[in-house]
Amino acid sequence: MISKQSPIGSGFGAASTAAEVIAGLDLRGRTALITGGHSGLGRETTRALAGAGAHVIVAARDVAAARTDLGTDIDAEVEQLDLAELASVRDFARRFLASGRHIDILVANAGIMACPETRVGPGWEAQFATNHLGHYALVNLLWPALAGGARVVVVSSAAHGITGIRWDDVQFAQGYDKWQAYGQSKTANALFALQLDRLGKDHAVRAFSLHPGKIFTPLQRHLAQEEMIAAGWLDAAGKPADPSFKTPQQGAATAVWAATSPRLAGMGGLYCEDCEIAPLDTHASPPFDGVRAHAVDAAEAERLWQLSARLTGIDAFAGS
Repeated sequence: MISKQSPIGSGFGAASTAAEVIAGLDLRGRTALITGGHSGLGRETTRALAGAGAHVIVAARDVAAARTDLGTDIDAEVEQLDLAELASVRDFARRFLASGRHIDILVANAGIMACPETRVGPGWEAQFATNHLGHYALVNLLWPALAGGARVVVVSSAAHGITGIRWDDVQFAQGYDKWQAYGQSKTANALFALQLDRLGKDHAVRAFSLHPGKIFTPLQRHLAQEEMIAAGWLDAAGKPADPSFKTPQQGAATAVWAATSPRLAGMGGLYCEDCEIAPLDTHASPPFDGVRAHAVDAAEAERLWQLSARLTGIDAFAGS
């Protein structure tokens, strides 16, 4: 079963900025949690939500570095969280739930891309573990703080078009490919949001996934300059060469729109791009425009949820 993907005429587009899509909204009294909200797109997402009055909690591996990154012009609380370590995710959730606070917006923004083969936890492939399993565990453990009314926004990528879930070798035990691993993790992000929305909507929790666009951020830290030149992202001198790249402010816009737009009330389980509901992409090969069918397939989403629950031992909806 494929979820419905149909643009709604948002009035925004690829060039819109986070400040533009949130203009006029008052988020005072709302609490937002943003993983990796101190760097790249996360920093601009934090800036926009805090600027609209939300109390923003930034979850980061290195608290001191995160505070330095945010500087003095962005007002946000910073808490320690390492998505690659379940013990850290559990500790963060325990601390947060003990505070008795409700989460109105959760942006699963943190991630890694095309890194060298790395194993974390019980031998999990690091991109799948960090980008997907860590966020899966975090949302499930924080469920008591989300239930009753929240939007969960999961930052995926057009890279989901590289591959669906590799059910026969999810952890790349049979040979590692950094881009296949990244693509799988981004498909997992979209499928997670789809299944979370299905399970959460009766509790007033809606979820969306998105492609932010191509943006130069610290996400490219594992890529050699030669690789980015070969891809056409940079010219021979190492300067930006691809005009389709967005600024960080434009890159954060779709996440901010998905997290706050009144136009999305009563909706969920959808993949967004360019501040709009993305159409279903039916092209046979890259470049992709919109969302691939394998990333919005309800059966695949349910299967991934079950796998994630087995791997982590965590499922807020077990038995429901």
